[in-house]
Amino acid sequence: MWLMVHKWLGRPVADSTVPRVWALLNHRTGENSQVLALAEALGWPFEIKRFTYRRTVPYLLLGASLAGIHRDKSDSLAPPWPDLIISASARNEPICRWIQRQAAREGHRVRLVHIGRPWNRLDRFDLVITTPQYRLPRRSNVLHNSTTLHRVTTERLRAEGRRWRPRFAHLPRPLIAVMIGGSSGPYVMDETAARQLATEVNALAKRRGGSLLVTTSARTPRGVLEAFSERIDVPAHLFRWTPDCPENPYYAYLALAAEIVVTSDSVSMMTEACATGKPVHVFDLARVRHHPLHWSLGRLRAVVYRWAMDWLPRRLTRDLSLVHQRMIDEGHAVWLGRPCQGANGACFPTDMERALDRVRGLFRESAPDPVQLRPAFSQI
Repeated sequence: MWLMVHKWLGRPVADSTVPRVWALLNHRTGENSQVLALAEALGWPFEIKRFTYRRTVPYLLLGASLAGIHRDKSDSLAPPWPDLIISASARNEPICRWIQRQAAREGHRVRLVHIGRPWNRLDRFDLVITTPQYRLPRRSNVLHNSTTLHRVTTERLRAEGRRWRPRFAHLPRPLIAVMIGGSSGPYVMDETAARQLATEVNALAKRRGGSLLVTTSARTPRGVLEAFSERIDVPAHLFRWTPDCPENPYYAYLALAAEIVVTSDSVSMMTEACATGKPVHVFDLARVRHHPLHWSLGRLRAVVYRWAMDWLPRRLTRDLSLVHQRMIDEGHAVWLGRPCQGANGACFPTDMERALDRVRGLFRESAPDPVQLRPAFSQI
């Protein structure tokens, strides 16, 4: 019988006893990118699971349960059970534990790998892969990486750059990519921030004699791109992010840009920009000059979040400044407006290597019974 080729990786299955992997996606694009990055890098065939969540369910209070999803609108969760689950988000934690419990009833062990910060006890996971902003304690099952896992590879950038280069042939060089995020924690990405960002990157492009490649992201509020475009008078290609868009130029921007500007709210986008080895400018949303009398729900949330960072337990908040400072101190990026010394070199290249070694170690340290590791075939 011929071994099937996995529909996602496009790689042949070389060993009939490789672990069966499920990659559980959620509602956050950045976290999904990290889950997929790890699943792809492992080189084991994997199956993607997507869910439709119920809006009013208190996910943090659920145990091993599927109460947080609409089962009829979500991907099937049935045997053969996986040997490894890679996931992120509090919404998926009850699902992971439910799968693990169902498999255990059949004598099958499922290892759980969580990316980011889990809300359940750390000892419920075989491995947690985290980054500085979450400020998790040191534990034997917690891997502290410098930045997030990412899908920026030489092969992906080369392919996307080749595919999109003709579409940008009319734009004056150098190309400067601008990655716009959204409001997060103490940071507000609104029309005021968009105009200030536009003014600064427009001036940068004029000094360079080049053009802008501008993209929004999943969290970018409405009106931001319009406010940004009002302040731009240099040649530019603008892309508005939409879910599952088949023609997303994000990786092409990273591939073709000579320099990259990214807003400070997204550790994922900052990491991906730095991974290219190109000069990276970080636009500090904390220094946006808002009118003192102009208040919005976003600004109010940011003020409350800053208060929470000072007075509530650290587990309840994130401190992105810890990531910013490390990137700046180690020369991987500069604040927008500061002198840039040139290419920064690939950012934190060992993070993925450490993650892969720890995940594979889950199977080396406790070698599963070959009967439990089912053949990892997948239909095309």
